[in-house]
Amino acid sequence: MTESFIDYTLSRIAEQNPLHFKKVRKNLRKMGQEQGFEKQAKEFYDKYDSFLSELGKNREYAVDSYLRMITDVMVETVAFENTGEYTSKSFEEVNQRVYANPLIMDYYMHGLLMSQFLWTHHFAVLQYYITNLPKYKSEVRNYLEVGGGHGLYVNEATRCFGSSADINVIDISETSLAMARYFVESKKVNFIHSDVFKYFPERKYDFITMGEVLEHVEEPVALLKKLHELLSESGTVFITTPTNAPAIDHLYLFRNAADIHRVIDEAGFRVESELKVYAEDVPEELAEQLKITLMYAAFLKKK
Repeated sequence: MTESFIDYTLSRIAEQNPLHFKKVRKNLRKMGQEQGFEKQAKEFYDKYDSFLSELGKNREYAVDSYLRMITDVMVETVAFENTGEYTSKSFEEVNQRVYANPLIMDYYMHGLLMSQFLWTHHFAVLQYYITNLPKYKSEVRNYLEVGGGHGLYVNEATRCFGSSADINVIDISETSLAMARYFVESKKVNFIHSDVFKYFPERKYDFITMGEVLEHVEEPVALLKKLHELLSESGTVFITTPTNAPAIDHLYLFRNAADIHRVIDEAGFRVESELKVYAEDVPEELAEQLKITLMYAAFLKKK
């Protein structure tokens, strides 16, 4: 019988990074208790397996890319602990360091893809989105996703709204769009290669999703204000963003949920519901003290 992607991943991580293996194994045991995890993870990694084959790559490359990303995070974390700041300060700096460097960008994107069902906070946010999305089904005729990435969110949107809504994905990166196209199941999705700030559609959107983008820009308020312009008056925005999450392409530092709330408020939104999940399974007081990454997700409405 062919070894599953997750089993291969665990064995490879155990060989290359035994300490991180313990963390991933713990995460998988915890997530494995959640309904739907095994099915969702298998669907995703089966699709990723095929994607790797089309690129002429293999599982070994994927896991090694993930471990390279983990090393990057460790280096960035040490710097963050010493300075209290992210190492990159401008988009141009990140562009030269990461986005314009194909060698780094390639392994980094694959590493991020690998993390989707290896990190508990990523899975928790996805489940929160899936659980709450049907509440908006009757209201949505026009859907926009800013940054396609792994395609998990837009896939759920097509399943929930697809029969009655136009589904659109916009991204400034052709590489990211190409990846999203592969992972998105529906052929009805319209992919738009553009800077969202230069995007002026004829219609407003009833629902906008933007997962883990705010931390990549210099001015998150300006980005949320752009979404405010694109959103219909009764529409909904779903966002996710982390606090205290040093990475090679993170720019804007949210130190806590209150920082995120201020940005949301300044952009003209109110929180309808929210989820806060720490990356480590420790008490909240200790997590705040140690500046453990908090993954924040929320459904927003116009004020």
